[in-house]
Order: sequence, then structure tokens, then C-alpha cells
Amino acid sequence: MTQEAAAEAHVPTRRARPDLFGATFRATIGIVMLAWIAGLVWAAIAFFNWLV
Repeated sequence: MTQEAAAEAHVPTRRARPDLFGATFRATIGIVMLAWIAGLVWAAIAFFNWLV
């Protein structure tokens, strides 16, 4: 089999479908990060209120 013949072979590719697991995973990470940052901001505000 030559390279020309090998290049002509059509391999069916999987159709692109929405990656529900990946989207859910990224959304969960985003919510956790947002809650973490909000907790840090709240702690900083509480600390500086206590300090002053």
C-alpha cells in the first residue's frame, strides 16, 4: 500500500456533541472558586472591621 492510497482512506469521525460532563465540571469549579473568593473577601472585611 502506497502513501497515496493510505491518504485517501476516509475514517469516520465522531460527531461533535455537547460535553455535558465537562460543562458541569467547569461550572462546579467556577462556583467553588467564586465561593472561596467571596469567603476571602468577607474574612478581610471582618478582620479590618475588627481592627478598626
